[in-house]
Amino acid sequence: MLRDIQLRYAPTLLILLFWVMFSLTTLAQAAPRIGQAAPDFVGVDTNGNAHRLDDFQGQTVVLEWTNHDCPFVQKHYESGNMQTQQRRAQNDHGVVWLTVISSSPGTQGHVSPDKANALTESRDASPTAVILDEDGTIGRAYDARVTPHMYIIDEQGTLIYMGGIDSNPSADPADIPDATQYVIQALNEKAADEPISEPITRPYGCSIKYAD
Repeated sequence: MLRDIQLRYAPTLLILLFWVMFSLTTLAQAAPRIGQAAPDFVGVDTNGNAHRLDDFQGQTVVLEWTNHDCPFVQKHYESGNMQTQQRRAQNDHGVVWLTVISSSPGTQGHVSPDKANALTESRDASPTAVILDEDGTIGRAYDARVTPHMYIIDEQGTLIYMGGIDSNPSADPADIPDATQYVIQALNEKAADEPISEPITRPYGCSIKYAD
């Protein structure tokens, strides 16, 4: 009789097991949310040093997704806007600024560690570190879709901003002065103990070339 019961309910149990596994997978891959813990990660930078988000507990962290061949990224680097924001974030707010490259090998924006360091030097950029995310693990964890895509994580590891670098979705550097600089705005509001007025904005740029 027990065998009959097992055979009778086996399909139902298999379906239930499938949905449990599906739900767990979905939760594990859920997009990050403002006000919740930012996804932890371990990434290796261009100098071979490993960085884990938990290492920066007690510090504000900015994540910047980049692709040096992207016209929208070039807009902010060739104008000096990105470098200015990096320095202001670090000097005025003590921020850890991590630039992340999630372009997979053979795609636009993929670089070797030496090439990435050369870009940092030639552009006079000043991130805390440049992390190479060739397999896209970090990018997918954050649902990063374009370059630049920006995130701010507070001292407790909570995500407090995600979206665009500014409010003008063009590749024209002439548009920068008239745009709201969302990242700097959020950092200034945080420093003043004010609520982040625009915690989620629309990111714009080139799609990230993830590995299949």
